[in-house]
Amino acid sequence: MKFYLAPLEGGTGYIFRNALDAYFPGTDRYFTPFIVPDQKHALRKKELRDILPENNQVKELVPQILTRDPVRFVETAKALAEYGYEEVNLNLGCPSGTVVAGGRGAGMLADVEKLDCFLDQIFRDTDLRISVKTRIGIERPEEGYMLMKIYNQYPVSEVIIHPRTRKEYYKGEPHLDVFSELLAMSKHPVCYNGNLFTVRDYEQFRARFPQVERVMIGRGAMGNPWLFRDARKVLEGGAPEAVSLNERIDAAVLHARWMVDFKGERLGVMEMRKHVGHYISGLRGATAIRRQVNFATTLDELTG
Repeated sequence: MKFYLAPLEGGTGYIFRNALDAYFPGTDRYFTPFIVPDQKHALRKKELRDILPENNQVKELVPQILTRDPVRFVETAKALAEYGYEEVNLNLGCPSGTVVAGGRGAGMLADVEKLDCFLDQIFRDTDLRISVKTRIGIERPEEGYMLMKIYNQYPVSEVIIHPRTRKEYYKGEPHLDVFSELLAMSKHPVCYNGNLFTVRDYEQFRARFPQVERVMIGRGAMGNPWLFRDARKVLEGGAPEAVSLNERIDAAVLHARWMVDFKGERLGVMEMRKHVGHYISGLRGATAIRRQVNFATTLDELTG
């Protein structure tokens, strides 16, 4: 079984990835938050910092690209290849209104003919391996069947399926019945993504789909960095370990210190303020802690 960390905009940048890999090992593969190429730059400064090999101390990293323009996709893939990357991931799953309105992310699923033409060009003009992260349609789950037929026409290295439609965003339960059929249809390796927040969620998924050897977790790992470790223990016949309140607080402090060491105190504290809420979610007094953290400017104030 391989465990992947999902790309979450504003959440799983290189600082978070490095801290997760250093203190809570168990992730096999990491994906960058999406890169959005424009007419002037294949990689903006922020995106470049996030993919630089010297900034990433993780085992395996795959950059994700968000665009509807095949030429921009190819240019960005070539730029990433110069930094040693051998695979990129195409974002066909982001449900954001702004993204979809621009015909990108899950918005590309609305016109299967255009999607087919896009894939034809990028696979023809790109030397790197290309994986796809996709939803199962715009309005109806049944749209996923046509999408899989299209993906099967190309040498996709891996299909990561979030079995919800764009319309559903993250609401309701994933369509596991549709996922099951897409899994059977796919000519490519399939990774599952969606609603794996706890070890129990993973156990239930594993019981239903023992043949699936790859799962991607995003939101579940943000506040529970022990999730991958415990899922592996269950896979090996063991049991997850209980995590105390102090351990959760210690995890936040470790993450904060890593950020400060890596980016300096001012930038490190600013970065960590975005993540503290995940670690303390559900804890007694979490609201007061968040309020204090929002005004922290030094490591002592953040961790005190």
